[in-house]
Amino acid sequence: MTSPALAPAASPTATPSPWRHRTARIERIVPEAPGVTTYGLAVDAPSLPHYRFAAGQFNMLYLPGIGEAAISISSDPEAIGCIDHTVRAVGNVTHAIARLDAGDSLLLRGPFGTAWPLAALRDRDLVFIGGGLGLASLLAAIRHCVRHRGDYGRIAVVHGAKSPADLIATREHRRWHEHGIDVLGIVTDPTPDWHGPVGLVTAAVERLDIDPAAATILTCGPEPMMTAVADLVIARGVEPDHVFVSIERLMGCAAGLCGLCQLGPLFICRDGPVLAYGQVARWLRVKHL
Repeated sequence: MTSPALAPAASPTATPSPWRHRTARIERIVPEAPGVTTYGLAVDAPSLPHYRFAAGQFNMLYLPGIGEAAISISSDPEAIGCIDHTVRAVGNVTHAIARLDAGDSLLLRGPFGTAWPLAALRDRDLVFIGGGLGLASLLAAIRHCVRHRGDYGRIAVVHGAKSPADLIATREHRRWHEHGIDVLGIVTDPTPDWHGPVGLVTAAVERLDIDPAAATILTCGPEPMMTAVADLVIARGVEPDHVFVSIERLMGCAAGLCGLCQLGPLFICRDGPVLAYGQVARWLRVKHL
C-alpha cells in the first residue's frame, strides 16, 4: 500500500470549473520528431495569474467544431511564458492542431489530474523512463529537476523509441548532462549512424546502475512497457511504493463523467494520470481493459 507521503501529487491550484475554457495563442512551434511537435501556448492575460500546473498534469486542447484532445504539459512548471504541449498528430484533433501556425489560437481546459510526487522525493535517486512519446509526460518533471538539481540524488533519463529520429528533446541532452543527469537513448530500428544501444527500453534499464534502496522510478509509455519496467526494477530490489506510472487513455470530459478513460475502478482523468504502480498493477495485466 502506498504511504500518504508517496501518493501522486495533487494540483497546486483548483480549477474553478472543469468546463471553463481559456483562450491560448500559439507562440512557438518546435518540431521534435516525425509527426511530433511541441506547441508553446500563451494563455490569455486575464487567466494567466491564476493558471498553475504541476509536473505530470495535462490539459484538454479544444478546437471548436473539431473536438478536444488530452495532452500532457511538457514545460517546466516554474517557467514564465509559454506552456508547452508536445503533440503527436494521430487523430482528428491533433491533425487539426498540426495545421495551425504561430499566432493562431485554440481553447484550453485544465490543468487536470495528479502529478509526479517530486516534493516527496527530495534526496532520492530518480530514474525517468519514457517509451516513445511517453517521454513528453516526463519532461516537465525532468525540467523541474534541472532547476532544482540540488534537491535530488542521482538522476537518469532513459528514452526508448523506434528509430533515432523518434527520440524527442534531444536538444536538451547537453544541458541535462551539464547538470549531472545521465541520459540513455535506445532504439529498436537503428540507422547506420546510430552508435547507441539497440533493443527495448527494458534492455536499457538492465544496464543502469540503480541503488534499489535509494531509487524511485517514474515511467510513461505503452502499458505493456510500463508493466515490464516495473516488474524489472522491483525484481532488482526497488520498493514497489517507489514505482510510479503515468497512464495515457482516451479522455472525453476530463472530469470523471464520460467513462472513456476507466481502468478497473479508476478514472484516469481524475485519479491519474500519475499513479503508484501498486494501484494499477492488477488492471494493467488485463489485456484490452
